[in-house]
Amino acid sequence: MTPKFAAPDTRAIPLRIVPRQGFDGWLAAQDEPVRDWVAASDFTGTAGQVLRLPAPDMAVARVLAGWGGAKERARVRFQTARIATQLKSGTYALEGDLSANEMEEAALGWLLAGYGFTRYAGEEREPARLKVPKGVDATRLEAIAAGEFLTRDLINTPASDMGPAELEAAVRDLATRHDARLHVTEGDELLASNFPMIHAVGRASTRAPRLIDLSWGTEGPQVTLVGKGVCFDTGGLNLKPGASMGLMKKDMGGAATVLGLAHMIMATSTPLRLRVLIPAVENAVSGNAFRPGDILTARNGLTVEINNTDAEGRLVLADALALADETPPDLMICMATLTGAARVAVGPDLAPFYTDDDALAMALAQAGKRVRDPLWRMPFHRPYDAMIEPGIADLDNAPSGGFAGSITAALFLDRFVRETPRFAHFDIYGWTPSAAPGRPKGGVGMGARAIFDALPRVLDL
Repeated sequence: MTPKFAAPDTRAIPLRIVPRQGFDGWLAAQDEPVRDWVAASDFTGTAGQVLRLPAPDMAVARVLAGWGGAKERARVRFQTARIATQLKSGTYALEGDLSANEMEEAALGWLLAGYGFTRYAGEEREPARLKVPKGVDATRLEAIAAGEFLTRDLINTPASDMGPAELEAAVRDLATRHDARLHVTEGDELLASNFPMIHAVGRASTRAPRLIDLSWGTEGPQVTLVGKGVCFDTGGLNLKPGASMGLMKKDMGGAATVLGLAHMIMATSTPLRLRVLIPAVENAVSGNAFRPGDILTARNGLTVEINNTDAEGRLVLADALALADETPPDLMICMATLTGAARVAVGPDLAPFYTDDDALAMALAQAGKRVRDPLWRMPFHRPYDAMIEPGIADLDNAPSGGFAGSITAALFLDRFVRETPRFAHFDIYGWTPSAAPGRPKGGVGMGARAIFDALPRVLDL
């Protein structure tokens, strides 16, 4: 489903946002029939409450929607998604004393409530529609929601239907929609083109590995997005236990997220030059699988000792980052479902990120708060560099000891970005474990909306 606001001239039912704070004063100012109906319905402005007020002919005259208090809103994002789900049908027009940021979140939440993954079961439903609120950029919010829907669809699709070739097809479709250019390096061509670690990780699968390279735009600063595209991760010869393998269709969540972000950028004609690099592989097991103890040579010449074949994401990303760094962009963003350590540190809802650029970190953090896409800065702690230096090779892909797993993975990736002035790495989860307003259980974008919001400030657009 394509997320869209109702046409501006559509007749709509007024939907009044009613905060809990000041509720008594608001109620006292209403007509007696309204006061009686509200009292009889036990409506108090609690977050998520919905009350339909009847007209004399018993049609719905308007709707009251509880907005809760500040603490409730801090705990739950996208309250309007919960409201839209309860209303189910009809067209509505938001009213209420909301700030510009709150109104934008409300409108976006409404669009996000329309998402459902129905490829294999169920039917698409026509959600309740919303007229775009005054002062809200409809085109921008529709592009953001569509980018998020793309990310979710890609992550939710099982690996049987989302291997490297299918991921390439999704990128090709996106390129066609936005008149972008696409180049793909596949199979043994990876060796001829000096992408040895992408090839090593993907060669054991019957589904050929590839590097997908999309570019768009001819003017403005250069932004390169690199997304981990491990379409399924068995762990390789260091085979995962079954319980850990169950969600590995989402191991291409980094690729899915940068594609959603790329759609936001292209659909809004953001004035920059965009490049998207996705190393797309399946980490499988066969007689030619790469092994613990192997030493691989990366694109930039660094040697890597393999101490765990289940730490494969950083290997394929390394070749892609090295390629991007050869023609340094103004800003490079890396997105990956990289480590379980990040989830232990911050849980499934926060997107941890790494950068040495304080101004970039501040811009991202502020954007995350502004658009309710929560981020958390993590440290490139340089004293831990010794942990990824095994002696027998330049780098260790999986240092022993169990300490600082997300940090050491970020430090590993940072070795492949030497010339780019501004770099940030996101170690995301890409999955909502239990349903929340606007975010059903399943695949989810993390950090993309914050990055998109920050780009004009970071790049002086």
